[in-house]
Amino acid sequence: MEAESSQVPRLLPWSGPEGKPCYLISDDHGGPVSRLADATESIQLGMGTELLAHAHSMLPDTPQGELRFLAERLTEALLVALRVAESRGRRLDHLN
Repeated sequence: MEAESSQVPRLLPWSGPEGKPCYLISDDHGGPVSRLADATESIQLGMGTELLAHAHSMLPDTPQGELRFLAERLTEALLVALRVAESRGRRLDHLN
């Protein structure tokens, strides 16, 4: 009889073909894909923080066309941040 796996798939911070989510099932938390995902999440969140600071400073005096570009980038950054939050939340729920 096989033992049931208690591993919860980790949502990775990148998408697969056709924009579908990618997941990792791993026996250890320190494998190369896990480390790459951790580093990618850190970079993505840092970029979102920088983008938010940039948006805050430029919003009062920005022409409409530039506002659209900024809104598109902020939307992308929020999507990434939500993906990271979902992934980390799943892993935290599994620990409790």
